[in-house]
Amino acid sequence: MTSARPSLRPHRDDVLIAVAGLLGGVALWALGLYTQGGRPFHDSRLTLIPLAVMCGAELLRRSRPVTALGIALVAVVADQFTWGTLATILMFTDLMYAGVLYGTATAARWIPRASAGLTVASTIVVLAVFQDRAAILIGVAVGLITLAPATTGVAVRSHRQAADAARLRAQQTALLAELDRREAVGAERARMARELHDMVANHLSAIAIHATAAQSIDDRTASREALSVIRENSVQGLAEMRRLIGLLRAASDAGGADAAPAAAPTLAGLAALVEQARVNGAASGLGFALDDARDPGAPLPAPVELAAYRIVQESLTNALKHAAPGEVRVALAGPEPLTVAVTSPLGEGRQQDGRPGAGPVPRAPGSGAGLIGMEERVALLGGSFTAGPEDGGAGPGAGKRWVVRAGLPTGEDTTAPQRRNHG
Repeated sequence: MTSARPSLRPHRDDVLIAVAGLLGGVALWALGLYTQGGRPFHDSRLTLIPLAVMCGAELLRRSRPVTALGIALVAVVADQFTWGTLATILMFTDLMYAGVLYGTATAARWIPRASAGLTVASTIVVLAVFQDRAAILIGVAVGLITLAPATTGVAVRSHRQAADAARLRAQQTALLAELDRREAVGAERARMARELHDMVANHLSAIAIHATAAQSIDDRTASREALSVIRENSVQGLAEMRRLIGLLRAASDAGGADAAPAAAPTLAGLAALVEQARVNGAASGLGFALDDARDPGAPLPAPVELAAYRIVQESLTNALKHAAPGEVRVALAGPEPLTVAVTSPLGEGRQQDGRPGAGPVPRAPGSGAGLIGMEERVALLGGSFTAGPEDGGAGPGAGKRWVVRAGLPTGEDTTAPQRRNHG
């Protein structure tokens, strides 16, 4: 694909320069103000011909700068054989400047070099011919009308290129900043989605399970107990939702930096979490046990502790939805790395993706994002995560358990999120 050629239509400023030069030259000619006399052509009206040609070249100073400079060079040489006018010389200097400023990169390099060579050569030749030190003034004059405007054009062109480069860098910086902002917004949205899912899904799953039980069991006492559990989970879920909304409002508020941060759940609350799951799963034949073998004196980074809590919470929620009757065991060990394992009975009719199948427990609908959210949390901390059916070995129930296992590093580098390595 070829680039479009610049239009030959003259720029408005070029037209104004040409008109001003023509009027100025005619005025100087009418007043009899010439730059020289006694030339081969004694008719002063011939001075207007180079003037008119120079004005025509001015119309091409932007669209065809090198062509305009060539025409101007012929005109200024022709002007030396007439009485001459200052307007022609001034317009020639402007075309030297425009040739460097608007011309190609090649023209911008050779025009100043040629001007310098012409200035030096004219000085040496005139000095050698006339043997007069005053010939140096001729070299100065040639330099003023050729080298001076050419070097000025180089300086202005360099300044414009530097300004263009600075604008380009600013645009690239703004683009990178926008990309970083979008990435940060996306990461924050994903974090909020995980928090919302982990906080509310547990309570809503218990509500759905006990609501189904209350509908299917024709027992007033059992229905009353189910409604009591539903109310308790509704209140807790609403409190969790209000906490998240408060956190989001504090983050978006201009004075949110001074607000007290919302308390994040810690592993100290696992016992209460398991106890709540025991209450919610009792009607489904599920038992829950906590085996915490961690070093009680070993501190854990806040991101690791939050991730471990959410993994256990989501695993218990999935067990309430899918596990067959039996014991669900939560095991923790550490401190480096902190390992979390949640084992639940796996029903006979499990799904093709390995999820526990439906037993006699009333099922609650799932979003399918639980395992993805857990894996993402572990990946952000640079840990390892597996989830799937495992063989239980010899004995009753062998080969019928679902295990979620996560290994979370607890070093100092876990305080900042890490990118997942897809290699």
